[in-house]
Amino acid sequence: MSKFITLVFFSIIAFSCQEVEKTEEVTKTMETETSLENPFIHHVYFYLNNPDSAEDKAKLVEGLNKLATVETIQQHYIGFPAPTDRDVIVKDYAVSWMCFFKNLEEEEMYQKDPIHLKFIEEYGHLWSTVKVYDSIGE
Repeated sequence: MSKFITLVFFSIIAFSCQEVEKTEEVTKTMETETSLENPFIHHVYFYLNNPDSAEDKAKLVEGLNKLATVETIQQHYIGFPAPTDRDVIVKDYAVSWMCFFKNLEEEEMYQKDPIHLKFIEEYGHLWSTVKVYDSIGE
């Protein structure tokens, strides 16, 4: 029985040490991801011509992943309507694209970047409408 208690004790200590390492790793990641002070946020909602087409949605996501290589983009996120249900939630779009820039100037560089222009040229036929919400902190 004594050996069992010793084994459990050392297992708990080993597990605890792993959790500390994971916590430190998560903290470092969060610090890196939130290091932008007052970023310019560019959020685009895409409404597809064929909203029920999984193929068109996948093609758009392919294009957005290429678009993510624009140098001035600090962070990006591709999303889809969540399964939430409240009156204030808008979920009639097919795909959302959110990216963070250091400032307005870098977002304006993104708008003129050849990768962005090529994205519009190659994938623009997929959507009927885009809605853009830009925001910046104080």
